[in-house]
Amino acid sequence: MMTIKFVDTHCHIDGEEFDADREQVMERAREAGVGRVFVPAIDLKSSERILALCRQYPDYLYPMVGLHPEEVRDDWRRQLAAIRDLIPLLREGAWQGSIGEVGLDYYWSREFEHEQLEAFEEQVRWSVELQLPLMIHCRKAQNELVGIIKKYARDLPGGVFHCFTGNEHEALELLQFDRFVLGIGGVSTFKKSHLPEVLPRVVPLDRIVLETDAPYMAPVPKRGQRNEPAFTRYVLQKLAESYHVSEQEIAARTNANVARVFGVK
Repeated sequence: MMTIKFVDTHCHIDGEEFDADREQVMERAREAGVGRVFVPAIDLKSSERILALCRQYPDYLYPMVGLHPEEVRDDWRRQLAAIRDLIPLLREGAWQGSIGEVGLDYYWSREFEHEQLEAFEEQVRWSVELQLPLMIHCRKAQNELVGIIKKYARDLPGGVFHCFTGNEHEALELLQFDRFVLGIGGVSTFKKSHLPEVLPRVVPLDRIVLETDAPYMAPVPKRGQRNEPAFTRYVLQKLAESYHVSEQEIAARTNANVARVFGVK
């Protein structure tokens, strides 16, 4: 069993998929070496649920509130206003909270394209105003996303481009925002993934954090199963192999990145 400590920066442990065994999931994560778990919201209901859950585990779970682009639908303005009212609670706990999971997603449809742009930019402004880091989701919308981030880049405190799976050009385009890092998860372990080649060529280790996106996208050798934070160790192992460094170095470097981006010690 690994004795080094590392962080899962993106796990939906509040989800119903973990209702039956959440305590056991966290215990397995601790045993695997996961010292902290960051929990992103997707809408108003999950934002409220995550704040309550993180109060129960203030030394382990770190909350986010936000409106996910796929949840930007007919009532998005009401939800966004209510989520904004929750933000002061991010500073009341023993943790430093974040804004997320926010962004743009045109993978399935552009039906709410303009609404997504408006909702994302509003939440970016929250980040600037309150100096809280962002957890950013992006699918099939990098050009639009980069355009918005550029407008606020000077004043943004930083954050994570979650679930990076792109090519060298896309990586470099995101790395121009020097207070942001790339979230690397289970996709990096997939047989057809090009990340093991792309990342060492263009992404320095001080620009990467580990994540699972549990319960989704379990890494090899757990692919097809429910993902959970303990499986972060497989991502860490793959990155150590790809960068030709020790697992201890990956853990130390990514932990330092988490501390810098999220303001935790």
